[in-house]
Amino acid sequence: MTVAIAILNWNGKNWLEKFLPSVLKYSEEADIYVIDNASTDDSIQFLKSNFSKVKIIQNQSNSGFAAGYNEGLKSVKADIYCLLNSDVEVTENWITPIIKLFSEDQTIAAIQPKILDYNQKDKFEFAGAGGGLIDNLGYPYCRGRVFENIELDHGQYDDETEIFWASGCSLFIRSDDFWKMNGFDERFFAHQEEIDLCWRLKNEGRNIYYSGKSTVYHVGGGTLKKENPEKTYLNFRNNLSMMLKNLPSSKVFYILFLRLHLDGYAAVYLAYKNGWKFLWAVLKAHVYFYIQLPKSIQLRQKHQIDPYYQTKWLMFKHFLGSKKN
Repeated sequence: MTVAIAILNWNGKNWLEKFLPSVLKYSEEADIYVIDNASTDDSIQFLKSNFSKVKIIQNQSNSGFAAGYNEGLKSVKADIYCLLNSDVEVTENWITPIIKLFSEDQTIAAIQPKILDYNQKDKFEFAGAGGGLIDNLGYPYCRGRVFENIELDHGQYDDETEIFWASGCSLFIRSDDFWKMNGFDERFFAHQEEIDLCWRLKNEGRNIYYSGKSTVYHVGGGTLKKENPEKTYLNFRNNLSMMLKNLPSSKVFYILFLRLHLDGYAAVYLAYKNGWKFLWAVLKAHVYFYIQLPKSIQLRQKHQIDPYYQTKWLMFKHFLGSKKN
């Protein structure tokens, strides 16, 4: 089973310099690619001068995470892709447990490792933590992270288990499954495109897994900081489109109706907390969601699954109750 690690880069020379050595050291069984999204720094020259073993793929423009990977992976031949953020430190033996899971269960399409915080290594990291889940209103969360509340790692998620979505910051996926789904939805640009992909895979009867036997450390926010309203815009817009594409017909309009109203309350809260730019970000997300309605409906598959909800009504239980972990 061949493995290719693909690192998407855009003006990330500093990240490559810092973290690529760990990838090379602990990934001898894999080919390593850097897919460059038309960087304007000296990333390419730096790679050529310092990492001759790394294969470079140069995209013609910065079309975001989703389209960038779709384009770059066309030139990568392997049974398993590992989509790895440039701000991730990997650890010894991080690939072996993943490949073992793939080998043992052919129904598994994608797997993520345990993702811890690079700056506080006994703490889970926001983007994936101990495996991605989703509630009945389409709010993504993780084992180890509920909204902004992040748990310390006490070994509570050292298991190997089925999850709903695998984080795009360290996503192992069978190349056949990736291309059968036509890769990421490029309209998303960035944020939640991996959740949408995993949901579409589940609609086709494929499984998504987590391995706590593999560990990586993620810095997070390397491209868009949480304080950036553009991040808020993309998250709200993409989440609505994802639900329209993937929820069962019997629930899609009811859930979207609730979510559109809840987004309104969230916009007011964000404006109060972070400024009016965040209110506009949510409003803009709704406008573009409506603009994209016809395409999203067109992309609905023949079958949509109703996800298993480990927690229902998560927002209410978290903000009005005691559901923190």
